[in-house]
Amino acid sequence: MTTQLNPYLGFRDNTREAMEFYRSVFGGELTMSTFAEFEASDDPAEQDKIMHAMLTTEDGLVLMGADTPNRMEYRPGTNYSVSLSGDDEPALRGYWDGLAAGGTVIMPLAPSPWMDSFGMCVDKFGVSWMVNIAAPSA
Repeated sequence: MTTQLNPYLGFRDNTREAMEFYRSVFGGELTMSTFAEFEASDDPAEQDKIMHAMLTTEDGLVLMGADTPNRMEYRPGTNYSVSLSGDDEPALRGYWDGLAAGGTVIMPLAPSPWMDSFGMCVDKFGVSWMVNIAAPSA
């Protein structure tokens, strides 16, 4: 079981362009999924926005990003989170509990449309966190 820690960048509507740029700088494999693919937004203007992008380099660097839905605040300079992801459910739930304690839960840790458990919080020091626990393999 493993856990990965990496930056997660937020954009308003140019994630595709930004992540292609980062791939040109760092190299690696880039995957992207839209809001439409996960049926994650009822807003027709958001269907082609990127819900999740992940750049993984041969050196082991991982950078993730997404377009910010129109209903959520977007402020350059604070448009980042730290992502914890993996399949070690007890460890990740423990991290979640610790990070959320005394902070603000933005999205409770719960099953997500992509079959994992996912949550977002801001810890008591103002740092934004995302926790993603991979669904058990079949």
